[in-house]
Amino acid sequence: MKMPRLSRRQRMFVQCAPFNDERIDDRRMRAAVFRVRKTDEFANQRAFDRALAALVEAIPTPAEVTEWLSKETFVAAPKRTWKQALQNPVVLAIGIAVSVIAGVFVLKLIERMNEFPGETTARRLLTVANSAHSIMLDPVKTDAGALGDYFFMKHRLPHYDVPPEFADLRTLGCRVFDDEEGQRVAQIWLIEKHMQFFIFPAERDPKTGAARHFSGWRYVDQYRWTGVVQEQNGVCFMAALRGSEKDLAPYISKPKQ
Repeated sequence: MKMPRLSRRQRMFVQCAPFNDERIDDRRMRAAVFRVRKTDEFANQRAFDRALAALVEAIPTPAEVTEWLSKETFVAAPKRTWKQALQNPVVLAIGIAVSVIAGVFVLKLIERMNEFPGETTARRLLTVANSAHSIMLDPVKTDAGALGDYFFMKHRLPHYDVPPEFADLRTLGCRVFDDEEGQRVAQIWLIEKHMQFFIFPAERDPKTGAARHFSGWRYVDQYRWTGVVQEQNGVCFMAALRGSEKDLAPYISKPKQ
């Protein structure tokens, strides 16, 4: 059988092909050999290659060459264990980088899971608490729970009530002001631990305008101030003080009156 017409690349593959098909790993070489394997020219080439290989294997290695080449030259280097790989500085650097990225991702995920409607406003009001002075407020000394009626009668603010957990605390003063978004915010200053209360409208759904509700107490912190927020009837209440969550926890964990 005559040799078919081959491209220059295919002819190169055929000429370099091993005489054992099982050793051909390249797909393009395998395709070229498949086209010519039944030709007389390729059969003669393989026969010559086999004869030459047998002749080379039969040639003894001179003693001088054997002595010159150490035994370790023909021994493959031992495989590295996973412990040795971990001690490689490059692997350690990559591992640390991946750990840092994973840690940041987990922290962001936790923060996202703890977010609640109105958190942005609550953080902004903690900034107000940090810069406020008692002289800015109208002096009103009473129980905090009594101010709900005061805000409704004087400022027409319904549901601006102090939850039962904080209702018995005594106040020094209060005021109502408009924040930067035009929302009516009530601020109350207390005697105990210089705590401050903020009552403000809950966050609204931009499409429906309905209040976005959430259940339970949620913590928020800003500028070393910590607040705990609750939503009821479309109004958010926040108790804030300079400190941490553990300073506010006793108030919200006590039974309601």
